[in-house]
Amino acid sequence: MAETPNPIQIQKFLSGIDYPANREALISRAKESGADSNVLDALQSIPDKEYDSPTAVSSAVSDV
Repeated sequence: MAETPNPIQIQKFLSGIDYPANREALISRAKESGADSNVLDALQSIPDKEYDSPTAVSSAVSDV
């Protein structure tokens, strides 16, 4: 897999999403925001559950 994107890159593409949000909602929002494949791959690899904050998403991505 490509290099893991940093949390700031990921949050840039999730701007405006309402939390809690599940993995599919995060991926959908990132696609709408023009996220690159590196960010989309990172989001697709996190567990499919509800995330209650940007910090929770960043933690899940860094744990993969």
